[in-house]
Amino acid sequence: MLKRIVGKGLFIKQHIEFYRSLYADPRVPRVAKWLLWSAIGYTFLPFDLIPDFIPVIGQLDDVVIVPLLLWGALRMIPKDIYEEHRRRIFGE
Repeated sequence: MLKRIVGKGLFIKQHIEFYRSLYADPRVPRVAKWLLWSAIGYTFLPFDLIPDFIPVIGQLDDVVIVPLLLWGALRMIPKDIYEEHRRRIFGE
């Protein structure tokens, strides 16, 4: 079980580093950077578009909005820049 938890931690750490490196790259469009920043902000802000005390829908908005923001940001980044950062961070 501990091995599984450590693996998840490494997975999260790599993804945070990946998004950070994309954000720092001046070749990444500003709109993509804004979407990345919005996804991070929405994750950590104490308020949501739909309050969490509303059953199911309250938690579902986090599960839908953050991945959509990340997806939109990654779609705007040129493929060669995306691949360069992915290979550097994940070693693929």
